[in-house]
Order: sequence, then C-alpha cells, then structure tokens
Amino acid sequence: MLEEVERWLGRRSWSVADRPLERILAAKRNTRVSVVLPALNEEATVGDIVAVIRRELMTESVPLVDELVVIDSGSTDRTAEVAAAAGARVVARDAILPRIPAVPGKGEVLWRSLMVTTGDVVCFIDADLRDFSADFVSGIVGPLLTDPDVDFVKAMYDRPFGDTPGQGGRVTELVARPLLNLHWPQLAGFVQPLGGEYAARRSLLERLPFPVGYGVELGLLVDALHTVGLDALAQVDVGVRKHRHQDGLALGRMAAAIYRTAQLRLSRGHLVRPRLTQFERGEKGFEPRTYAVDTEERPPMAEIVEYARRRVA
Repeated sequence: MLEEVERWLGRRSWSVADRPLERILAAKRNTRVSVVLPALNEEATVGDIVAVIRRELMTESVPLVDELVVIDSGSTDRTAEVAAAAGARVVARDAILPRIPAVPGKGEVLWRSLMVTTGDVVCFIDADLRDFSADFVSGIVGPLLTDPDVDFVKAMYDRPFGDTPGQGGRVTELVARPLLNLHWPQLAGFVQPLGGEYAARRSLLERLPFPVGYGVELGLLVDALHTVGLDALAQVDVGVRKHRHQDGLALGRMAAAIYRTAQLRLSRGHLVRPRLTQFERGEKGFEPRTYAVDTEERPPMAEIVEYARRRVA
C-alpha cells in the first residue's frame, strides 16, 4: 500500500462513534441535508428505512435531515405507496427532466435526484437494506458537517452473505478492488468502494459525470479523486450491512458495467463490442443470453440548462 494511503487511513477513516450526534448537530448550522433512496421494487424494505430516518433524524430535537426523497424508477409493486405512507416524498424517475428520456439504471436515478433535491449535502442510501440503522446516515453525513476539507464520504461495513460473515461484496473483491489497486492505487484504502451508501457536497456532485448503471459508484469515486484529491475523501465504519443479494448472472452484468466504467476512465476509448454473453441451462442444454453493457454516462448536472435555471431562481 502507498505511504500516502496509509497516512490517509489514519486521517480519513473513522467510526460512527467518533462523532456523537450532538457534535454533528452543533456543526450543522444552516447546512441543508438531503437523503435520497433510489428504489425499484423495494416495497419490503423501503418503508422501514424511511420510518427510521424520520423517527431518529427528522424530529424537532434531532433535525439532521431536511428532506427525504425516494426516487421510484418504475416499480411494479407498492414501493411508491409504502414509501409515501412512511413519510418520504416520492418522485417518479420519468417525471424528472422529461426533456431527456430516462434509461434504466441506478446511476440514472442518482443523477436525476440532484434536480429534485435542495440539500448542500446529498446522502444516497440503497432501498434494499434490512435492519436499517440511522447510523448509516449520520455516520457519513457527519464528516461533511464537521470538517470543511472533506467533500465525499463512503460508508464501510461488514457484509454477511446469508449466515456467513464477511463473504458479501463478491464483485468488489473480484473486480473493483483489483481495478482500483492496479490503476488507482490511491483508492486502495476504501473498504467498500462499490457500497451504495455515501454522501457528498452538492458542489462536488454537480461537477461529476454519472454512469447510468452499475458503474456509478466506481465512476463517482474515481472522478472525485481526480477532482478534489484523496484528502477530501473519507470513509466511516457504520457496522453491518444486510441486504438482498443478487444471483451470479446479475453479478456478471454488474461486473461488466464496472469494468466498462473503469476502461472509459483509463483511456476514454471504446470497447470493440460492449456486450456480455452469459449462459443459462435450458431445455436443450446451455443457452446463451447476451446483454448490453452500460456505456452511457450523464454529463455533470452543472451543464444541464434546467439545473442552472433552478439555481438562479
């Protein structure tokens, strides 16, 4: 590990206990905090997450979060209804920036969320978390409120796989961590580089391009490094993350999108064939299934006319 990274780990890696809630609230002052949950068919978990945030971080005595928004990216279940009943403002993905046709993907939802939130600090939380703790929000928002030199904070945590501790994050270990260590060794200290729980200053997020799909976490992390430098990045240990795991085929598609995101940043070139073929056993043996690899990226939000007009207004 680079000596620079070893020093960074000592300076910019914390535990949620390092910043008591009272200290965070005292430092908040007039800073607005927005929490965004991107959601697609998460009726089983989104309501509990919203309820915890409202109950523990949006009260008169603990006014940490100023707005809580669920961006529904086309759910076919009761995600929107459950989230609204729990107290979130629910916005449909396709209703945001209708001039630009929406494409499927998590990064697309996160990018559009900047148009419908107002916080100086924006905190992203995945909507499939189980046994959710408010520490996931206060832990990663805290450094942004107490340290003006920090611009981007990732959560770190244990990721059990079923009943097996520490075996989650398969794409992280097989794809993202090798890529980062080989090509961006300054980022080798991040425990969960692909984690969906992170917070950043709007002034940074609006300057970054957003990969529309699974590559968004790696893309934002790499681009934040190049934009503000390693010392402006941090991570906070928030405990244990439990969520719904995807099957191996879905993980393969995720890995391909992440590799594509990395390849673009390494060379800004083009893949000869941005497709991924996988195999599933069918009636006649193994049958090929070919999927497009996410290649589209949204420009920095600061370049969008509607966003610029909103800021002037």
